[in-house]
Amino acid sequence: MSETTETKTDATTAGDAQLNGLFAFKVGMSAVFEEGERIPVTVLKYEPMAISQVKTSKNDGYQAIQVGFVADRASQTSGAEKKHMSGAGFENGAKFVREFRVDQVDGASVGAKVGIDTLKKGDVVKVTGLSRGRGFQGPVRRWSFAGGPATHGSGFHRKPGSVGNRTWPGRVMPGKRMAGQWGNETVTIRNLVIVDVIPEENVVLVRGSVPGARNTLIRLTKV
Repeated sequence: MSETTETKTDATTAGDAQLNGLFAFKVGMSAVFEEGERIPVTVLKYEPMAISQVKTSKNDGYQAIQVGFVADRASQTSGAEKKHMSGAGFENGAKFVREFRVDQVDGASVGAKVGIDTLKKGDVVKVTGLSRGRGFQGPVRRWSFAGGPATHGSGFHRKPGSVGNRTWPGRVMPGKRMAGQWGNETVTIRNLVIVDVIPEENVVLVRGSVPGARNTLIRLTKV
């Protein structure tokens, strides 16, 4: 991943630092029309980010840009957090602190604002988020198993069936598709296109669906 820094003259619509991606919160799905074509989009709400730390190979063992966003309450912030985030302009720390791994950190400085113009219409991104959790599910719903006959006294119905082996190895092999927790996993979808960026509303429109429920934090990274 690469990172570039660029000074902007209009601080209301653009930041003075640009990274290789952004974090935004999922609002929901909608649709836009372009040249008579209906395009399904996911609406993402961008919260202004500021650089809170620049990590280098010499000091931290790897290179990354740490950003903070969404101001936290004083009662929820420790003294160490307040001191760490003060350079980024947060009086009482930030609720969200995340990182972007980068190849170069030259020019990045603590306190620089990251503008929504980091992403532009037509950019291809990969999105990462926590998928919607569906709780403990049986194999029919979790893995789309066909199940057994519904009648004639089969007694099978929605059960998983045989899962074991013979005397050797005498155990259930790892990865066997069985009942268990469904969802609530980190999911990445690649090659989604930015349909539009609306700076005055801090909104990003991504073509198609992205993982997670409403208000899920989504990471967008240029590819």
